[in-house]
Amino acid sequence: MKYVEEFRDPQLAGRLLDDIRATVTRPWALMEVCGGQTHSIIRHGIDQLLPDELELIHGPGCPVCVTPLEVIDKALAIAARPDVIFCSFGDMLRVPGSDRDLFRVRSEGGDVRVVYSPLDALRVAQDNPDKEVVFFGIGFETTAPPNAMTVYQARRLGIRNFSLLVSHVRVPPAIEAIMRSPDCRVQAFLAAGHVCSVMGIGEYPQLADRHRVPIVVTGFEPLDILEGIRRTVRQLERGEHTVDNAYARAVRPEGNPAAQAMLADVFEVADRAWRGIGVIPDSGWRLSSRYREYDAEYRFSVSDLTTREPAECRSGEVLQGLIKPHECEAFGTTCTPRNPLGATMVSSEGACAAYFLYRRLGGGTTSREATPVG
Repeated sequence: MKYVEEFRDPQLAGRLLDDIRATVTRPWALMEVCGGQTHSIIRHGIDQLLPDELELIHGPGCPVCVTPLEVIDKALAIAARPDVIFCSFGDMLRVPGSDRDLFRVRSEGGDVRVVYSPLDALRVAQDNPDKEVVFFGIGFETTAPPNAMTVYQARRLGIRNFSLLVSHVRVPPAIEAIMRSPDCRVQAFLAAGHVCSVMGIGEYPQLADRHRVPIVVTGFEPLDILEGIRRTVRQLERGEHTVDNAYARAVRPEGNPAAQAMLADVFEVADRAWRGIGVIPDSGWRLSSRYREYDAEYRFSVSDLTTREPAECRSGEVLQGLIKPHECEAFGTTCTPRNPLGATMVSSEGACAAYFLYRRLGGGTTSREATPVG
């Protein structure tokens, strides 16, 4: 496929790996923040092709996975109402709440629909004026602008039976929280290219300086990731800690000003809870007071919920990079994609889902489904 296959060239991958091997002189631990990068790393066997001195730590880069249990339970309570049509992307339907998921709510009679854009949900609201239509707005800086635009459009068009259940989070405060953790082993970051294509790289230099860690913005194909690793290792070996844009074909330093303006109009920065991690200050968005009437939590007054995480699920430790998925005792046994205990086993960007799909069961094995480069 044009513009994709070019970044999966085995010969170029081999050259990058040779350069990385020639550069490394001591152990280093790098964290990729994005779940899409995690899946690419595991699918193509990149972590197994790197020299033994390099460890890739999987960060909390899966938006489905970090959506807090309380918000999931609020979604379930709203979706179960007879006057509501609840719209969501498909990967949220099997995310477990305290005692059920959206699939269960739908089987019990709730009108739960899979959509492919928040604007689809807005059209559902237009077509069903006698129903309250709620869209589950989750994600990082990449999905926040279209959700903001949808709320903006609802207000402009005077569509009053639409609301947004918001669980948007921001990457830079998460990096700050990771580096401040007493258990942190991360010495450098691979930053997510799609996030930076929206927000730019302006928030990262202060993080790199404050914590003396290199931050390299990179993409999602094998050569993108290997080039990001190569640049990161060179900085580590030289004792440098700067922000480097290795994804210039998609990321401009200033990001997307139009998208940022839409975010600033519709949302305001707020503290957010991250599932398995806890509250991180200024790490998310909520609807601003100007758009508060479109806030589903405000509209439906969902509160006083009792949440309950499975005791055997260690997805919080996976999200913090403290353990690999196969180090959880429930992985692949009592926790599978068909019967998940945590969101990291459900999402298409979850680390546990990647390890299960590509048969990373421990001991360095991969399945025949994996397609290593090089």
